[in-house]
Amino acid sequence: MSDLRELYQEVIIDHSKRPRNFHVMPDAKQISVGHNPLCGDKMTVFLKVDDGRITDVSFDGTGCAISMASASLMTESLKGKSVAEAVQLFGMFHELVTSEPGQIKIAEALGKLAAFAGVCEFPIRVKCASLAWHTLRAALEGKQETTTE
Repeated sequence: MSDLRELYQEVIIDHSKRPRNFHVMPDAKQISVGHNPLCGDKMTVFLKVDDGRITDVSFDGTGCAISMASASLMTESLKGKSVAEAVQLFGMFHELVTSEPGQIKIAEALGKLAAFAGVCEFPIRVKCASLAWHTLRAALEGKQETTTE
């Protein structure tokens, strides 16, 4: 289990230092802004959805390592997924970071997103890990107000 934790830490560090899909998307069809007032993380999620499928997704903003890594891994996981699959992935990720430690079945189904399995042990970090996801959900729902969940 120690090796797995180290691998997860490496994934989070890599994505926080070199976030993927980190750019403004001027031609995005859906945009939402998220803010975590507890630590100051601010994020904008940009989406292109065609025929119910996410064809492109990016993010921009500032945040802690957990927040940036979560957004980076989220964008990698969502490209090509249907909106329904994205909503399902949001639910699984949210369950992972808010459930009791040791939800191995959920973690296995999430691939690289399982790197955030340890977040549930630090409740103050749950908002950091889930900010991008709540912002994504707001974009999918077409909400205009800033998400603070």
